[in-house]
Amino acid sequence: MSSLQDPVNPEQSPGQQSTEAGNYFVSNYPPFSFWQPQQVPALKEALLTPAARDIPLGVYFHIPFCRKRCHFCYFKVYTDKNSAEIRAYIQAGMKEMQHYASQPYLKGRSARFVYFGGGTPSYLSVPQLRELTSQMKDLVPWESDAEIAFEAEPGTLNETKLEGIAEVGVTRLSLGVEHFDDHILESNGRAHRSAEITKAYRFARSLGFRHINIDLIAGMMNETEEKWQMCVRRAVELQPDAVTIYQMEVPYNTTIYRDMKAQGKVTAPVADWPTKRRWVSEAFDAFVAAGYTITSAYTAVRDPKRFSFVYRDALWEGADLLSCGVASFGHLAGMHYQNQAEIGPYMEALDQGDLPIFRAYATSHEERFVREFILKLKLGRSDFAFYRQKFGIDPRQFFAAQLEQLAAAGFASLDADHIVLTRSGLLQVDRLLHGFFLPQHRRYERYT
Repeated sequence: MSSLQDPVNPEQSPGQQSTEAGNYFVSNYPPFSFWQPQQVPALKEALLTPAARDIPLGVYFHIPFCRKRCHFCYFKVYTDKNSAEIRAYIQAGMKEMQHYASQPYLKGRSARFVYFGGGTPSYLSVPQLRELTSQMKDLVPWESDAEIAFEAEPGTLNETKLEGIAEVGVTRLSLGVEHFDDHILESNGRAHRSAEITKAYRFARSLGFRHINIDLIAGMMNETEEKWQMCVRRAVELQPDAVTIYQMEVPYNTTIYRDMKAQGKVTAPVADWPTKRRWVSEAFDAFVAAGYTITSAYTAVRDPKRFSFVYRDALWEGADLLSCGVASFGHLAGMHYQNQAEIGPYMEALDQGDLPIFRAYATSHEERFVREFILKLKLGRSDFAFYRQKFGIDPRQFFAAQLEQLAAAGFASLDADHIVLTRSGLLQVDRLLHGFFLPQHRRYERYT
């Protein structure tokens, strides 16, 4: 197995301090760079066989429209589409979903969770949201107790929009707050301002959403000790059901990176990694003091018995994800897949009666075990018996060297039955996870 002292990403080695361009966040496994167009026919073939009854199903729909493109954003977004173009995109997405829903693998199944991501889902008008969700329900019904998660940018929300979001059945509203300082929001390209955050949050709370989460980012451009402390204090005062805190990274296809490249700079103009980890740790401490529980490397939850993340937890345990929309990626029948990354090719494929899939990857039993183990390690704890029973593989033996290294470095406590990450390990878990990749996946590409 690989060594934590010889990590896949040398820029994120233990001695590295500054933030340089590239992705470190582990969102899936095997890495996207190993997914290939040549495997798309295998996915289409797999859809011709009915699914096992015990596999939960989720649905993701990507809404790639925004008021502005944030300087740190690397997702597929468009800021220049009119209402007619947006409606055409929605109809294309429904054509894609209809194609999937007619396949034996998905026919007759209901969704346990639904996620609207972007981009900015709240960019859509209320009529557009109604049209989208009603058509989705006709194609893939939602279970009565399904989690319906929805990302929103505070500046796109008013009373009418929030009422419409609640009306279509959203149960978990995730507000992309990022920060409460207007100068930081502006200089990082965010479209909203702090006054819009407070207004949107208060009205959303009055509507009785089951779960309201707010997102923050530690270490954005122009961040200071005082401003971060203020940001955390304001977040705690809101008393959200959960807070998700990310550490700022600078992927290659971002405005920040383009400016760095033009100026011949290697180090990004954001906080270094030790500072970002400390700031997140201080935020966690503040939320814990307010009665919250740390439930992952990124989240603090007010009451874990009431507020869960069904979408995240189900995906990390191998659920099927029917993912539709440009550049979206899903998981069906043991295969990963990702759609075309531009609206043009995406819609052209659908117009020709084909699925708009760009690349796919058929996972092996061993790869599914590794994927689930490393993703769930982000929760801060892993009980080995779960994997012995589900996969017939003992993580304590399979990852013996990596686990021992984590413990020796002070990143975890370890015994024969489980591993528990320390706060230090939890705050840099994405860097550490590369050490658990299988040998054939150790090749590191900072952007794929």
